[in-house]
Amino acid sequence: MQIISGTTEFELNGDYAVTIGKFDGVHKGHRELIDRILCKPNLKSAVFTFDKSPLEFFSGKQIPALTTIEEKRRIFSYLGVDTLIEFPLNEVTAKTSPESFIEDILVKKLHAKYIVAGSDATFGDKGMGNAKLIADMSAKLLYDYEIIDKLIIDNEEVSSTLIRDYVKCGNMEKAGELIGVPYAIIGTVIRGNQIGRTIGFPTINIEVHRSKLMPPFGVYFTEISVDGSHYKGITNVGTKPTVSDDLTVFAETNILDFNEDIYGKNVTVKLLHFERPERKFESLNELKAQISNDMANGRVYFGQ
Repeated sequence: MQIISGTTEFELNGDYAVTIGKFDGVHKGHRELIDRILCKPNLKSAVFTFDKSPLEFFSGKQIPALTTIEEKRRIFSYLGVDTLIEFPLNEVTAKTSPESFIEDILVKKLHAKYIVAGSDATFGDKGMGNAKLIADMSAKLLYDYEIIDKLIIDNEEVSSTLIRDYVKCGNMEKAGELIGVPYAIIGTVIRGNQIGRTIGFPTINIEVHRSKLMPPFGVYFTEISVDGSHYKGITNVGTKPTVSDDLTVFAETNILDFNEDIYGKNVTVKLLHFERPERKFESLNELKAQISNDMANGRVYFGQ
């Protein structure tokens, strides 16, 4: 997948089917948009998004995301998107008129011959561009278009905001249902403090990117993907208060029936079920007893 990031000076080669949006979480609603651009046999596919959240840019506050930039890149590549545009959002580009956004960016830079957007899409200066404008300008600029209504599941509109609410309260089942896959943490396995190994429960550690929205700290039943294989595990998401005063957030996982060295490998930890909140134990023996209990409960959950 070609990635164009950090520049406004580019022009794609060939004709493209283009979808636009924030794509936080890349949920089922987003995937309907992406599916539309992937099924155009004579057009390449392009996803247009910004290099930062418009809400974060205009508010000046850091807003944790369902998917980090790196996670989005992995997902779009896996889905088969040809080109990802991470367009710079700054004081200048934010003032682009909606008409210029369509004509100068989507049509002239991306060579869009087909544009698909959600019915709630907004773009351009003050967010004044919308789905109607995409339709109105299509005849003049010679592109086809499709406007997709919001996806409804269980009488709820699927949205990143709704999924964020489920993640924040630890309802991983519902969050996964709306995303289409379990909510996941993707990262590289690093060396931890080795405490788990000394008490008989070796773990893998992933440092969670600070931009990632995290569910409540605690223990989760998880699925771990590495090198194309999938395993069951018990994951503690949090700061390891029993063994460290460091506030860095980690996903620390004991993979069931697994004893391979995977330091340095990229892994995906899928959060399936929130089991219990994180807590600080008075001793390593107390921690060890609780881990044993968590693992027993995990095996029941997984039917082992």
